Amino acid sequence: MTPDEVLFDAEERMEKAVSVFRDELRGLRTGRATPALVENIRVEYYGSPTPLKQMATISTPDPQQILIRPFDQGVLKDIEKALRSSDLGMSPQ
Repeated sequence: MTPDEVLFDAEERMEKAVSVFRDELRGLRTGRATPALVENIRVEYYGSPTPLKQMATISTPDPQQILIRPFDQGVLKDIEKALRSSDLGMSPQ
């Protein structure tokens, strides 16, 4: 590999690492509810794990609540089960 190829490869890998780090920081618990806390939770949907953000709209009506409105109401129990089994310490209502 030429020095330019090595430099390009290193830059590409560093950009990916920064991108992953930014995504991880979005889910950081700061005492305020954000949709990023739950949007990547995987829900068992017709036999395949699907990210919650693909199944529902996620919003925060106030700083202490996260409102999840599924597109398909039949999957509500599966979403509740996934939230309870996650290690976030949330209690769905």
